Amino acid sequence: MTSLNIMKRNLNTHKGDYGHVLVVAGSVGMTGAAYLCSEAALLSGAGLVTLAIPESLNSIMERKLTEVMTLPLPETKEHTLSKDSYKRLVEFAKKCDSIAIGPGLSQNKETQTLIRSLIKNIDIPKVIDADGLNALSGKLSILKNSVITPHLGEMSRLIGRSAAVINKNKKTVAKNFATEYNVTIVLKGHRSIVASSKKAVYVNSTGNPGMASGGCGDVLTGIIAAFLANGMDSFKAARLATYVHGLSGDIAAKEKSEISLRATDLLKFLPQAFKKVYK
Repeated sequence: MTSLNIMKRNLNTHKGDYGHVLVVAGSVGMTGAAYLCSEAALLSGAGLVTLAIPESLNSIMERKLTEVMTLPLPETKEHTLSKDSYKRLVEFAKKCDSIAIGPGLSQNKETQTLIRSLIKNIDIPKVIDADGLNALSGKLSILKNSVITPHLGEMSRLIGRSAAVINKNKKTVAKNFATEYNVTIVLKGHRSIVASSKKAVYVNSTGNPGMASGGCGDVLTGIIAAFLANGMDSFKAARLATYVHGLSGDIAAKEKSEISLRATDLLKFLPQAFKKVYK
């Protein structure tokens, strides 16, 4: 895992050549997840990023984000995305190259129903994390054209096995799940496992305990979405993103210590991580 030659840019080029990522994320109290995912997508090479957000939170996100565009949408009484957002999201996704679904969306029942409808009916490459994964419990048959990024707890809920058992058999569990549901999976944790539906398996070598901090997974989701938007296949996108994500964390830990490492530090040090692998 030494080079990202595939992402070299031509001199005669424009933003449309590098993909448009749609991020569906955020709710009251969880605007940070939407911010981290969207910023990570931009920092990882996406030409355009649009954040779909509950309309009452739009002014907050427009202050937090400069280069990311926003798509304010109808919301529930709890200020989460409502089912009335569905048609606009499906139409908007038609002009995008990948979609990230889940960070900070909440477990509101209406929002969870919306998430399932999006996963089932949007055909562009998807990366699903956090509340997107929570919406899949008992509904795994709707998965298609997807990368999923569960930690051990989320994986436990998805397959009904204890986190301890999964942790002892991470490679086998990830490989079997990817094959059965025809997805690429990043099973996060120490030495994260990336497995594809074609039985390819990668054990990641980067990352450190300082990354056990809120929001770090949202950054990974954004990186994967950017790589998918650039045309990488799911396994390559997940594998490279997991490596670069961990490498950014390792650089951050050297500068700040593992104790003080935050998800925003991953954003700060992503450019240095890319400089190390972008040859």
